[in-house]
Amino acid sequence: MTSPSTGRTDGGDLTLGLDTFGDVTDDPDGRPMSHAQTIRHLVEEGVLADQVGLDHFGIGEHHTDTMPLSAADVVLSAIASRTSRIRLGSAVTVISSDDPVRVFQRYATLDAVSNGRAELILGRGSSTESFPLFGYELSDYEELFEEKVGLFAELLKEKPVTWSGSTRAALDGLPVYPHSESGAIPTWIGVGGSPQSVVRTARYGFSLMLAIIGGETARFAPFSQLFRQALEQFGHPQRPVGIHAPGHVAATDEQAIEEFLPALEAAMRRVSRERGFRTPTRETLLRDVGPGGALHVGSPETVARKIARTLTDLDATRFDLKYGMHGMAHDAVMTNIELFGTKVAPLVREMMAH
Repeated sequence: MTSPSTGRTDGGDLTLGLDTFGDVTDDPDGRPMSHAQTIRHLVEEGVLADQVGLDHFGIGEHHTDTMPLSAADVVLSAIASRTSRIRLGSAVTVISSDDPVRVFQRYATLDAVSNGRAELILGRGSSTESFPLFGYELSDYEELFEEKVGLFAELLKEKPVTWSGSTRAALDGLPVYPHSESGAIPTWIGVGGSPQSVVRTARYGFSLMLAIIGGETARFAPFSQLFRQALEQFGHPQRPVGIHAPGHVAATDEQAIEEFLPALEAAMRRVSRERGFRTPTRETLLRDVGPGGALHVGSPETVARKIARTLTDLDATRFDLKYGMHGMAHDAVMTNIELFGTKVAPLVREMMAH
């Protein structure tokens, strides 16, 4: 049995990929790249991910000066034109502040130009810049997400849609085009730690992507179990569980920490000022680099062992490394992609096979 929400019949094979938020990186002289150069580099990064044998490349929607990726599907289409194998998707599409009909049409178009390689991760997003930008109220945060996810689930059936709600105009038996050739675009919901969100994901028959950005990864293990139980209760076939977590790979553990942590610290200081939460200390971040923590940073062997442990602890079949950070050197980001594809991924596959 195949769900129109996912286009998958079971958990499938192990999937290893990369996610990026399009962070502005530095040139060799330590100067930030322009937004245009950042986007052009992002296309090259996606092409390299395909060349080194990775399964998936995702771009997360953001609307900031340091993460200027507001049109991920356009960049993914450019990558699709230069690749033939790697799956391409949104690391997150902020469905709450978008129109589900247009999201479906854009990714159905990407699916066409990529010969059936498009995927979506729908989410609330950790940033809220898109709400005022597109005229939405943060006070409607929950209602917007619930209604728009529900409408998107109807659109994925690729039949005339009848739907009504309070967040957009109703649809009365209207067809929506284009259709995908497979009849279903694989769709996930990104969940950051809410049991209610896990149950909602199961109710619609979507796949579950656990977004783990800090703390101990093992605390998410009950969500995998809850998801599988909820799928059964709602009468859906079992769906994949994936993990999205930050990290960086370099030749040695020390080099990876030196390249990644200063940029992460600066980003956390900036975000904490904007959102009013306590800034994590370097000691806290180093704990997350250690065994069991959310940051997958180190040499290929270190990162591979940690990914294999994370996948096992959470009973997941997909891992997406969120790579890159504002202020990192672009060359270090490219090396990370190469090492993740040529060294880390084969090691993880070998470890999981045994």
